[in-house]
Amino acid sequence: QVQLVESGGGLVQAGDSLTLSCAASGRHFSRHVMGWFRQAPGKEREFISSISWREHADYADSVEGRFIISRDNVKNTIYLQMNSLKPEDTAVYYCAAVWTSLGRLVADYDYWGQGTQVSVSS
Repeated sequence: QVQLVESGGGLVQAGDSLTLSCAASGRHFSRHVMGWFRQAPGKEREFISSISWREHADYADSVEGRFIISRDNVKNTIYLQMNSLKPEDTAVYYCAAVWTSLGRLVADYDYWGQGTQVSVSS
């Protein structure tokens, strides 16, 4: 069992940067694949990025080159550094975890946080 708590969301202007954190509790965090998803109002939850226990990262095309995922297995925390934010990045951002390999689907992940709101004004 893994519990996830996101933090770091807020209201920023277009072009700003923001870093989200996801603190995990539970056993074997370092061996879990961790992911970030987001959900805008009226839209489905979509994949943003994931990172394996060996720190292999995967990114959606919409954030490639702007967002950076990282993990600290000592602190049991993952991060999402978001640069050059755009109004279309506005959404609730969720952290997720799974014991298996990298995935991009919501169904690929077993554990979810409650989400943190990111709002980007133009």
